[in-house]
This record gives sequence, structure tokens and C-alpha cells, in this order.
Amino acid sequence: MIVRLMNRLEKQILTIKNLFLILTLFSTMINAQTNTELSEIGLGWSNNSVNTVIFRNNAITTYKNFQFAAYYNPEGKMVLAKRKLNTKKWDVSVTPYFGNVKDAHNSISIVVDVEGYVHVSWDHHDTPLRYAKSKKPLSLELAEEQAMTGQEEAKVTYPEFHNLPNGNLLFCYRSGASGRGNMIMKVYDVKTQKWTSLQNNLIDGENKRSAYWQICVGKKGIYLSWVWRESWDVSTNNTICYAFSADGGKTWEKSSGEKYQLPITKASAEVAWAVPQNSSLINQTAMTVDKYGNPYIASYWDNNGVPQYKVVYFAKDKWNLINTDFHKNAFHLGGGGTKSIPISRPEILVRKSMLYLLFRDQERANKISLAYTHLDKNNWEIQDISSFSVGQWEPNFDKELWNKKKQLHIFSQNVSQADGEGILNVVPQPVEVLEIKNLP
Repeated sequence: MIVRLMNRLEKQILTIKNLFLILTLFSTMINAQTNTELSEIGLGWSNNSVNTVIFRNNAITTYKNFQFAAYYNPEGKMVLAKRKLNTKKWDVSVTPYFGNVKDAHNSISIVVDVEGYVHVSWDHHDTPLRYAKSKKPLSLELAEEQAMTGQEEAKVTYPEFHNLPNGNLLFCYRSGASGRGNMIMKVYDVKTQKWTSLQNNLIDGENKRSAYWQICVGKKGIYLSWVWRESWDVSTNNTICYAFSADGGKTWEKSSGEKYQLPITKASAEVAWAVPQNSSLINQTAMTVDKYGNPYIASYWDNNGVPQYKVVYFAKDKWNLINTDFHKNAFHLGGGGTKSIPISRPEILVRKSMLYLLFRDQERANKISLAYTHLDKNNWEIQDISSFSVGQWEPNFDKELWNKKKQLHIFSQNVSQADGEGILNVVPQPVEVLEIKNLP
């Protein structure tokens, strides 16, 4: 009797071991196929997309050998996290600060300056500035909230940080409301540790419209593009425009070198690509530059019945357009608030002769996907780089790490989004970093 029980127990142990080996092998095969590595930070708020909206700049960033991330936890508290690169162990700090997580506009933006101080701005939608920095370099402990300059800080939306080549920081946001806002720029001097106003009205909506922009900082300067919106309704998005600054944001020029008279208005703005209203043109996407300093602007709009990702880029003294055709189903972009959209806004990367678009598409089961083509061709291929759905996620990646080492680390969370700024009741989902080992 005992011998039979022992034999049965040994068979069960062998079965469990075999199952474990099969699961391990399956996991290894998936990682080999997708060429990724996943690192979990903690559970985050996921009843809307506030943790993953694309205009977070940044959700994740690297300073020297340390990577930092920020997100809201299920209770709506802001969380800061840090790890050493090439490890999976994150140090996590729940800050004392809350955000209005029910509004997906109210995202968190972080940056680390050249001295190692973490700067954070969060919880904005036509609300007073909220800003804090770490008490010490590399610390996750934030000091008390403070003003920057005290000017134009009463109605802040879409705050974003950028590291400048000289070691200073750039901070941008909209002052005013949707359809009637202006673009503000401030600069942080790391030597004095003080903010000063750089532009109090760089792009003027003339109380009739707003500019919805994206920024890229390259070796040659600051690249800026935007679409105009004539009202609160996203269907009034129109016209992709462009400006460049070679002196840290003090003066601005067109692609021809012609100097702008500031502020830039709709009448004076350089048109990179004319797109009419009611074209399902999306706002606040992404841009980058190639090794020659040529700007590339990623977006999507509809000019034949189906919205498609498109890339507007400057080369050979003119603006050019690259079309894609891999989204199949029609949809129309219109209305107000944060939208629930079948496709995400795209991120864009250029490396050597390759162009990449990072996105999510409902047609691909809402996985994180990467489309790529040679710059001199228009022959797109697509690879799903997550094996799981990320819901209404939009792409955020570690731009500092990409710029310095061309390593792609993606901020990931499976989030929901009810159309028009609603929230859904879902189980909190893990916040993760997805590392792509080798780009195609």
C-alpha cells in the first residue's frame, strides 16, 4: 500500500516537473520570438488612461545608470520608482501627493537634471501649477510643492520636461483652455537651481484656437510641431505646422531659416502639411530627428475613408509625406474629452536607415506593436512586441536611454478609457517596463 502511494506521488511530482519545464520552455520561446524582457514595478490606477497618455514627457527616463518612472497607484497617489539598469528590482516610493486620476489629462511628467535631481509636475487640466523636485540627487523623496516663476501658472495643462544639450531643463505647457490657449516655456538653470520665463506666449491662439504640439530636442536645437484646434471639439484639428530654435528657445525660425516674429500665430506659422478640419487628424503625437537634423513628425488622419498613420518629414529642402496602409477599419474622430479610439497615437524613432512607429491597434488585439521600414522605401512590416493586450494604452518610452544608447525601454500598463472622459471599474493592473533587446 505504502509502495503504491509512493509510486503515485513520484508520478505526480514528475508530472508537475514536466509541466513546469513545458511552461518554462514556452515562456522562453515567447521571449525569443518577441525579443523582449519585462520588469514589473507595481500596481497602478487603470480605470482610465491617465498613466499612459502619450503627452506624458516623461513617464520614464534614465540618468547615468539609473532609470526612473512615475505613475498613479490604485488610490490615486503619485508613485516614484527607481532601478539600476540591467536589473529587475525597483525601489518604489509612494509620495504624499494625490492627483485627480478621474481626468486622464492629469498625468505625471518627470525629468532628471544633470545633477541627479528629479523634477515632477502632475495633476493639471486648466489648474494651478503643481511642481516639486527631489530633496537630494537620485532620491525618490520629494520636497514641498513650489512655484516656478509665479507667472502664467494659474491655468496649466499638458506640462512636459525636456533635457537640453547644455544641461538645463525646458518646461512647456498650455496656459488657458482648449480652443483658446497659449504656449508657455520656462527654463531651469542647473547652476542657480532657478526657473526663469523663456516664452510667455510662444504660440498665440489669439483667443480663437489652441496649438497642440510635440517637441523633440536634438543636437542642433529644439524642434517643435503642432496642429491648430479651433474649439474644444477634436474634429476641428487642422494643419501641421513647424518651428525650430537653435538657441535654446529664445528665437525661432522656419525650415527655410526665416526668423519668426513672436508670438507665432496661425497667419505666420509655417505649414508643414495642410490637413483640413474634419479629417480625423489627431493632436499631440510625436516627432524626432535623424542624424542630419531633419525633423520627422508622426500623426494620423483620414483622406480616403480610413484614418492611417502618416509621417511628415523635411528633406531636400521640402516637406514630404510617407503614408501607411496597415489600419483597415474606418472610424471618425470628434467630440471632447479624452477619447476611446481604436488606435493609439504613434511614437516615432529613427535609427540609421530605419524608421519605426510604436503604436497600439484594436485590429491587432491592442498589443504593443512596432511598424518599421527603410527610410528610402515605403514597405512597412509590423511586429507585435507584447504578447498581451494593453487596452487603451498609448506609447511612452525612455527617450534619454534611446538617445544615448539606442536601447528601447517602453512604459507599459493595461488601461481602460471610457469615451469622453469617463472612467471604468476595472481591477488595478501592473505597471511594467518592456525592454526590446534588438530592433528589426
